[in-house]
Amino acid sequence: MESHGTLGTIWASLGMTAYYMALIWINILLGLFLSPLFMIPMTWLQDRKKA
Repeated sequence: MESHGTLGTIWASLGMTAYYMALIWINILLGLFLSPLFMIPMTWLQDRKKA
C-alpha cells in the first residue's frame, strides 16, 4: 500500500469535500428550477378537471 503523507491526505480530503459540495449545490439548483416545470402543468390539469 502506498503512502502519500499528510499533505496528500489533506489534498484528497479537500478534493472530496469540493466534489460533494458541488453535488449538493447542483441538486439544490435542480430542485429549485425543475420543480416549477412539473408543478405548473399539474395545476393546469387540476383546473381543467374542476371545470
